[in-house]
Amino acid sequence: MDYEIKFKPSYSMVVIRLKDGEQVVGESGAMTYMSPNITVKTRTREGVLGSLGLKFLGGQSFWVNDYFAAGGPGEVGFVAAPVGDIERLELNDGKGYIIRRESYVASSPAIDLDVKWEGFTKGLFGQGLFMMKAKGTGDLFINTFGAIDRHTLNPSETMIVDNFHIVAFTDTCGYRVEKFGGFRETIFSGEGLVTRITGPGEVLLQTKNPSEFAKWIFTLIEPMLRSRSR
Repeated sequence: MDYEIKFKPSYSMVVIRLKDGEQVVGESGAMTYMSPNITVKTRTREGVLGSLGLKFLGGQSFWVNDYFAAGGPGEVGFVAAPVGDIERLELNDGKGYIIRRESYVASSPAIDLDVKWEGFTKGLFGQGLFMMKAKGTGDLFINTFGAIDRHTLNPSETMIVDNFHIVAFTDTCGYRVEKFGGFRETIFSGEGLVTRITGPGEVLLQTKNPSEFAKWIFTLIEPMLRSRSR
């Protein structure tokens, strides 16, 4: 797929150039512009748990758009809501990825996104982290909140990751969700649950924590909300 990622690393946009008859799949609401000869078909994601399942569980739209170039080449630009980077992941029959559901931006039509994958059950027990399994052959574009931090793990090499910083890792990796230390550390450290990821494979992290960012924003607006409620 012919693509270009512009404005890295903070305000990234991916521009995908399609040949006549070529197709790309994009997350609902991610399109910024497209050529006039691009045709669009909107469809529901296959295999989700009911029409509202993905909306409430994963934070993503229940819909995706198929973009086709008709009568000549064309291009489509995609962005994501978080201020951060966009990265291309290359998938093949021997290499898939486990990614955050809300990190999905666009993909080749041959990429299968298993949104019913139960590897991370019940959003990591209320932490709001839902993952999906991506497999197939082609390109997958993901976004991050902040910059992308890449790690390559050798066989049996392990790293412990804060769950809100996980973006993706190859399906060759093993993982285990666990508490951050003992009871006191899990409750009061600000970390909660973490994931132990073991190689071989690649791990992609985001440098910013969306949960902590939301808390920081609330500390700024809370005084104004209190003053208005008086």
